Amino acid sequence: MVSSIMAAASKRPHRLKDAALRRLLSVVCVTLCGVLLLIFLLGSNSTSTIGTQDTDNADEGSVYHRDLKFTKWQSLPQQNDLSLRLEKLNGLPPRNLDLYPTLAKDPIIVVLYVHNRPQYLKIVVESLSRVVGINETLLIVSHDGYFEDMNKIIDGIRFCQVKQIYAPYSPHLFSSSFPGVSAGDCKEKDGASEKHCEGNPDQYGNHRSPKIVSLKHHWWWMMNTIWDGLRETREHSGHILFIEEDHFIFPNAYRNLQILTSLKPKKCPDCYAANLAPSDVNSRGEGWESLIAERMGNVGYSFNRTVWRKIHNKAREFCFFDDYNWDITMWATVYPSFGSPVYTLRGPRTSAVHFGKCGLHQGQGEKKACIDNGMVNINVEDLDKFANIESDWEVHIYKNQPGYKAGFKGWGGWGDNRDRNLCLSFANMYHSIGTASPL
Repeated sequence: MVSSIMAAASKRPHRLKDAALRRLLSVVCVTLCGVLLLIFLLGSNSTSTIGTQDTDNADEGSVYHRDLKFTKWQSLPQQNDLSLRLEKLNGLPPRNLDLYPTLAKDPIIVVLYVHNRPQYLKIVVESLSRVVGINETLLIVSHDGYFEDMNKIIDGIRFCQVKQIYAPYSPHLFSSSFPGVSAGDCKEKDGASEKHCEGNPDQYGNHRSPKIVSLKHHWWWMMNTIWDGLRETREHSGHILFIEEDHFIFPNAYRNLQILTSLKPKKCPDCYAANLAPSDVNSRGEGWESLIAERMGNVGYSFNRTVWRKIHNKAREFCFFDDYNWDITMWATVYPSFGSPVYTLRGPRTSAVHFGKCGLHQGQGEKKACIDNGMVNINVEDLDKFANIESDWEVHIYKNQPGYKAGFKGWGGWGDNRDRNLCLSFANMYHSIGTASPL
């Protein structure tokens, strides 16, 4: 009896110790879970904050690394501070997500590429604000250079999601080195051996002009970035519409384009693209009750990833053709290499108009400014305010249209090997090659 009482008494302290240990472990586990939860919440909050900051607060570039599948190709030029800061901005998320948190199903993304003509950009943005369905998609504005007046106009957009990207290797960002102007560059018709300067002349004996070559560089960088670099678009399989800062867009443009892209597989299976406007920039269309298949134009053109792959596979042809114009390069060498006519499908009435009077890089100098009054007189009729394409229309095909074709040698301006190699680097920068790894 006594021994059993003593045994029970000896076990009681052990039980008390076990209970205290269990309580201690519970407190430790709860505290640890709380600390981990706090760390997670702080981390999530800091990420979203970084994603909304401008270039001055995006120095770490974490958002950029997450958004761009980017390979630092060794042959790309050495970047300056402005180039690096703009490159980080390209990874920021679209704005107006609070107003338009989601996109419609299968949207046609709109890309507006611009230089520095704010008087034109205001007109284009105003026309886009009236486009039916523009709030359903994403507008990407690609800048060739950094200009505050242009940024202010884009900052005022509230009618859709909008994302800005900047060409980080634009010649306009480099004042004393390639791809801008270098001190040792040959000029005009200089002889490299005689002047001891750097550069290769074009087929007409002229050396590169940075302002001129930026046309082709921007377009090619933009195409590679849109299709293969940006998180928002690199897996987009549908059509993407490309417009410029001097293209007036009619209210029915988006709805008409939706109809055209849906009809294209059946009505014109050999068509590569869908256009908002005729290839003849002076035409407003035929006004017929039929669809039109013709050579691909450069006003309001759209195509899908399958076509982009065919274009990208012709990078060498594009980059080595001696013409500073991207569109003439496409017409004279890339499209002919496809082996069959490159048709685009459009409606019988235009849904976009080219209105620019000044060239893309005119109007920037103080002495030779090309200045419009910023006013356009484009008649938008009631028929242009809603979709005006019928699905039962037949297709009228234009064959053997005039224009640049295979055999044209180019207007020159693109003879420097540095420009050609930079162009090829743009074609490779979003693809893992060798030991390079994407961010």
